[in-house]
Amino acid sequence: MSTRKKWESHSPNQTIARGRLIGQTLHPGTVIALVGGLGSGKTTLVKGLALGLGVKDSREVKSPTFVILHRYEGRSPLNHFDLYRLDRTSDLDRMGIEEFLSDPNAISVVEWADRIPSILSEADIRIELSRSGDTDRLIQMDARGR
Repeated sequence: MSTRKKWESHSPNQTIARGRLIGQTLHPGTVIALVGGLGSGKTTLVKGLALGLGVKDSREVKSPTFVILHRYEGRSPLNHFDLYRLDRTSDLDRMGIEEFLSDPNAISVVEWADRIPSILSEADIRIELSRSGDTDRLIQMDARGR
């Protein structure tokens, strides 16, 4: 079963609020693929996901562009990946990303998931963000399964 939803956001705070609502519904073992260009609001949405999972302070959430992975502790651990700097599946294999993505106790969110098609196709949820103005964003979510 697949569910498709669309929302408009008119500010970073609205994007965080939408992420929080989504985060409150997530179950351990869920993999989320985030797609969108630079500045489309991917990390802002992750701040909301983290808050929805019980992370106390959204300021902890930062784009892991240079370190690839940040882990945040909430009601379920949140693994936050940023694949912007990677362009080969072998880079991910070396770092053992499959172990993180298959962790039944954690939720994983992958920014720039479209850079690695296998992650994009295997994700439980795909969220695409696009700019529709200076602060306006369109958020489209496709969820499979749970």
